[in-house]
Amino acid sequence: MTVFIEVDGVEKVFDVRRRTGFLKRERRQVRAVDALSFTVARGEMVGYIGPNGAGKSTTIKMLTGILTPSGGRLRVAGIDPSRERTKLAHRIGVVFGQRTTLWWDLPLIDSYRLMHRMYRIPDARYRQNLDRLVELLSLESLLDVPVRQLSLGQRMRGDIVAALLHDPEVLYLDEPTIGLDVISKAKVREFLRELNTERGTTVLLTTHDLQDIEQLCSRVMVIDHGRLVYDGPLAGLHEAGESERTLVVDLERELPPVVAGGSARVVKVEGPRQWLAFPASESAAPLVARIAAEYPLADLSVREPDIETVIAKMLRGPLGEPDGVVPGDRNS
Repeated sequence: MTVFIEVDGVEKVFDVRRRTGFLKRERRQVRAVDALSFTVARGEMVGYIGPNGAGKSTTIKMLTGILTPSGGRLRVAGIDPSRERTKLAHRIGVVFGQRTTLWWDLPLIDSYRLMHRMYRIPDARYRQNLDRLVELLSLESLLDVPVRQLSLGQRMRGDIVAALLHDPEVLYLDEPTIGLDVISKAKVREFLRELNTERGTTVLLTTHDLQDIEQLCSRVMVIDHGRLVYDGPLAGLHEAGESERTLVVDLERELPPVVAGGSARVVKVEGPRQWLAFPASESAAPLVARIAAEYPLADLSVREPDIETVIAKMLRGPLGEPDGVVPGDRNS
């Protein structure tokens, strides 16, 4: 597979000044990204996750050319982002979470018309892309609404359309499903999956929703304190962090703790409701089938582990390799 994104020993250091006394300021350096190395192949969908302040946004800003690395080598489609930012802009799309690329006081359609001109998109291609994206993300009734009047979820869908009007080869997504209801989340995920399959768009996804990663990405990278600490399949991350899913069982009446069997265990009982924990790497189906066959079941639901919890457990555990790299790291 062709390498599309190449990050080799990249560093980003910020000079920070803080007050230490009356008329006194201390200057110190903060290393946001530290000797970061990885590659992403053309057409890959990769989850890029980590705790708040880990260096995710700094990495994305360097990949888009907004920030210049302090050291190392960085290439996107063979282009140095910071030196050829304008050239690269025509080949990338970006959705920055809480920061919209839409014009706040203009109707949604006017933002799209402006981008049509900014990117010099051929008229036929613009109309075809706009119609398709608006239909897939259910924005038909919102095109004449000013952006400031849109809900967070509506604006996020609007930003995704804006990022894709010019057919970018790579898409950087920061929390693309934030503020969306369950149905809208499913629609966005399906849309991104089709985009990757049909057009071969490379996607780098930053999210706190583990289901986004599970349903879209075959590979996940974890960054902490600016360094890559895991690079591999999601199942390996669960194993490294010993993460657990939770099965919430509502019985028809109050009963003693259910006998879960296998690696599942009851962690809480509250009247007819019981909580069972089981390894996230295992399917819930056998456990659900066993409980449904042996107990008077009223309802149940599965709760996914929190990404921050998974990462925290992984980082606290023995890593087993030098420099904090867990087994499965492609750059070790």
